[in-house]
Amino acid sequence: MVRRDGSAIGPWRLLVRDLAHLVDTLSLFVGWLWPLWDSRRRTFADLLLRTEVRRVEPVQRPAVIRRLTAAVALAAAGACASATAVGAAVVYVNEWQTDHTRAQLATRGPKLVVDVLSYDPETVQRDFERARSLATDRYRPQLSIQQDSVRESGPVRNQYWVTDSAVLSATPAQATMLLFMQGERGTPPNQRYIQSTVRAIFQKSRGQWRLDDLAVVMKPRQPTGEK
Repeated sequence: MVRRDGSAIGPWRLLVRDLAHLVDTLSLFVGWLWPLWDSRRRTFADLLLRTEVRRVEPVQRPAVIRRLTAAVALAAAGACASATAVGAAVVYVNEWQTDHTRAQLATRGPKLVVDVLSYDPETVQRDFERARSLATDRYRPQLSIQQDSVRESGPVRNQYWVTDSAVLSATPAQATMLLFMQGERGTPPNQRYIQSTVRAIFQKSRGQWRLDDLAVVMKPRQPTGEK
């Protein structure tokens, strides 16, 4: 919005021009249609205040700047797309590894716990060594103490098997299972049938699953009817 000579107009003239638009409206909107015939596209308000609207041509950016702006926009879009793809891939891989962990331990977990807990007096040394090889470095000292206690009290046949199990939680490198177990302790006629529930934590070490902790949830007991 400028004067006829192209000079800028002040805020008061702009305010008066807005009020002068009432003339355009009161003349049955002829004032608003007048720009269709006027070469300078002026309304009655513009004629009264000697103002007019001039179109300002946008400043053309140099081609180099346009290309640079486009390149930056494309790079940003590509980075966002790559980040989204990487994030989705990480989530997918983690979920796949977690499902793989559950599938592996559903089969290997019960056998690993059975191998750690079961032993025979005739092969107790070999059984204990194998049990320690299935434990992590953190759990192995605790397992050794338990084995020493068995040696001191005199080992008897101890055989377990798993009747049911469930994976409570799992990550690609760790999992927790609940195992319902039955077993036999001793030999006839002093043989006892036992039941217990244990919670086992497994840790993946050097590509192999090992027992990282074993806790009794329900202590061993004799089935109903046994003496």
